[in-house]
This record gives sequence, structure tokens and C-alpha cells, in this order.
Amino acid sequence: MPPLVIPYPNIDPVLFEFGPLIIRWYALAYIFGILLGWVYARAIIKRPRLWGGSVPLTVLDYDDLILWITLGVIVGGRLGQVLFYDFSYYAAHPLEIVMVWHGGMSFHGGFIGCVIATILFSYMRKIPFLAIADLCCGVVPIGLFLGRIANFINGELWGRPSDVPWAMVFPRAPDALPRHPSQLYEAGLEGIVLFVVLGLMMRAGALKRRGLTAGAFMIGYGIARIISEFFREPDPPLLSHGLTMGMVLSLPMIVVGIVFIAYAYTHPQRGADHGRDHAA
Repeated sequence: MPPLVIPYPNIDPVLFEFGPLIIRWYALAYIFGILLGWVYARAIIKRPRLWGGSVPLTVLDYDDLILWITLGVIVGGRLGQVLFYDFSYYAAHPLEIVMVWHGGMSFHGGFIGCVIATILFSYMRKIPFLAIADLCCGVVPIGLFLGRIANFINGELWGRPSDVPWAMVFPRAPDALPRHPSQLYEAGLEGIVLFVVLGLMMRAGALKRRGLTAGAFMIGYGIARIISEFFREPDPPLLSHGLTMGMVLSLPMIVVGIVFIAYAYTHPQRGADHGRDHAA
């Protein structure tokens, strides 16, 4: 092993085990991601100034939405992993599709599941979809950060071989080559950087333009993920011209994000609303 390689902190993926009860870091990351996002979203809802008037949804609305989003993320994330990345494996082992506690979730699949859940919820509650989308996208980086840290603890989604001083040898990798700790790169870009940028945007009045925060999130995540893919070991299948599945799935997000921002700036900024606004 090269002398500058940092030892991988071989943390047990299982945090606590008592008989049949097993608590894994991966599951804990999802739980705390949802809880912290819920607390942060409630704080945003309670600040009408950020919205330019009355808030289009109540704290109780968001409390109900959490269940919809949780189901959307879990079902969509797992189906995305199965369909986008490991279809042949899960086709041969169909019972493992439901074993989400073992890891294996696609962000893009989870994002699609979350969008579908949000559309259905906004329709049933007569709440503007873009208002909910802005709020949810503003808090998502919390879950992304914790999820990537869990990936690191699990020793999965490791990076490409590298000779950088902070390279690590991951025990689950197919070789003993030092690799980029790409999970930490993604935690920084998709989690910390995106959280700070979106937080500053909302403080500056982004929520007054419906679709702006959601559009910025999609563009920011897409760019961050594409950058990270240059350091992350590509998930099979590696597509033509050096493109990875993560890159290909991120490109439509960037395009949709641009459309959202264009919509936000071609419609009047919200001022003082009167009750719930049922427009998009």
C-alpha cells in the first residue's frame, strides 16, 4: 500500500444488534434524513416572509406529506436501483428487491417517486405543486448528505483508482487499489454545498418565485452528480463515450431544472397572497 494512503475506517455497517432487531447505519441515515428535513421544512413554513405573504401550505399539511414522500422515496429509489443499475441481478434474486435495509437505492428513482407522490398530494389537497416542490427540494440535501455518509460507512459506491494522498483501499472493492473516497465528495457537493446554496437562495426570496428553488436544486444536483461521476467507479453498465448511467440520468434533471427556472422568471413574483393560491 502506498505510504500516503489513508486507512479506511472499517466501521461496522450494523450499529446495533439485539436478537432479530438490527439497526444499520444505512437505515438510520434515511430515518434521520427524513426527521431533520421535516424539522427544517416546518421552520420554513412558519416564516411567511420567505414566501412573500401567506404560506401556501400549513405545518399540518406538511406533516401529512411526509408519509407520501417517504413511500415515494423508498419505492421509487428501490425500483430505480433495480431497473437502472442491477436488473439482471434482481431478476435472478427477486426476493432481494424488498430487502432495502441491505442498501441499494437509486437517487434518480427516489426523486421520481417523490415527484409522483408530491403531484398526487398537491392534487388531493389543492395546494400548488411548485410550492411543495420548492419546499421539498430545499430540504433534500440533508438526506443526500446523510445517505452518502452511510454509503461510505457501508464501504460501497467507492471511487476510481487514484494516487491522491487521501485515497483509500475499500475492503469490498474487487482489488486492493487505493481509490477516491467518492462518497465523501458527493456528501460535500450534493449535501453541504447544495444545502448552503439553496438556503441562501430561500433567504434571498427564492420561494416568492414558484419553481425557482426546485429548478436550482435539479440543476445543482445534476451538475454535482456529473462531477462526482468522474471520480466514482461507474455503476454497470458503463455507457458509450465514457458516459455513466448517473450522468445520463442527471442530464434530464438539468433540462427540467432550466424549464422550472424559466417559468419562475416569466411569472410575477409572489407578494402578499390572500389565502391559498391554487395556481401552479
